[in-house]
Amino acid sequence: MRSKVWRRLLAVTVTAALALSATGCGSKASGSTKKDGKITLTNVSYDPTRELYAAYNKEFAKYYKGKTGKEVDVVMSHGGSGGQARSVVEGADADVVTLALAHDITLVEQAGLINKGWLKEFDLDSSPYTSTIVFLVRKGNPKKIKDWEDLTKKGVDVITPDPKSSGGACWNFLAAWNYADKKFGGDEKKIKAFEHDLYSNVSVMDSGARGATTTFVENKQGDVLIAWENEALATLKEYPKEYELVTPSISILAQPSVAIVDANADKNGTQKVAKDYLEYLYSDKAQEVIGEYGYRPSNEKILKKFKDKFDLNVNLCTIDDFGGWDSAYKKFFQDGGIFDEIYSK
Repeated sequence: MRSKVWRRLLAVTVTAALALSATGCGSKASGSTKKDGKITLTNVSYDPTRELYAAYNKEFAKYYKGKTGKEVDVVMSHGGSGGQARSVVEGADADVVTLALAHDITLVEQAGLINKGWLKEFDLDSSPYTSTIVFLVRKGNPKKIKDWEDLTKKGVDVITPDPKSSGGACWNFLAAWNYADKKFGGDEKKIKAFEHDLYSNVSVMDSGARGATTTFVENKQGDVLIAWENEALATLKEYPKEYELVTPSISILAQPSVAIVDANADKNGTQKVAKDYLEYLYSDKAQEVIGEYGYRPSNEKILKKFKDKFDLNVNLCTIDDFGGWDSAYKKFFQDGGIFDEIYSK
């Protein structure tokens, strides 16, 4: 398998750099009121939310100013979701985390930084938006990629990030597993062989989803990118004549999660503004912004307004089909788990 050592070293290097970067964002000023009266809030997020939160933070600042008369400045940190979670555990002064999957937030909880029960603190298991996993191919789809099985064929060059550092990559792996599970009637030996064939075709594993998009789109590597739906939609909007989106027959309901980092918010005096910040994600205005930036609004009424953008009929499994994130992560992605097993062959 190509470039294994290189991509592992890259993931470690990038994760370390992200930890230092995020720690810098969360300085002692985080959450405090500056001399000009402006409140600073730090949001540690994952790679593909950059554009979403750039827009949302402006809307929230206007809402908060109107509600309280106070100005709030949101400082962002982005990277692979797993690496971002570890950076908070290691000291990045996040007031809130908005990560790719619940397991990454659970890691921060287990470090004593987030109160137990965070999953029920906000609506819909603290998931104000969802997404799914699709394929991005080059215009004309020269390799005729239509479904997961096509990614296992010889001569197909696949780009996907590393599940060890990327939450999106975990969703990718599980979506492919679910397809193979249905195809092979639950025969785990055949499912593992299917995943092995798929990952044998992976030429580059970046540490995060945005890095994988850059590899495919800007560096022109690979025949197909396994991507967050919002990443694929953003690429189509920017390069309409160069790429196509392919929705597989089976995918997964990806549920990014949000939480207040209670220990930091208590220290910084930001509990109230942090709660307002995450609750406002469920407002009609924020849900519209979420849909505009390629995420699926959790509000079903607003989601239907974007029916021309999203395939709302795709067959989606959920993390519950894998026993929840604690069970799934232990089985598939912990050191020595199934991903390591199939990737090391």
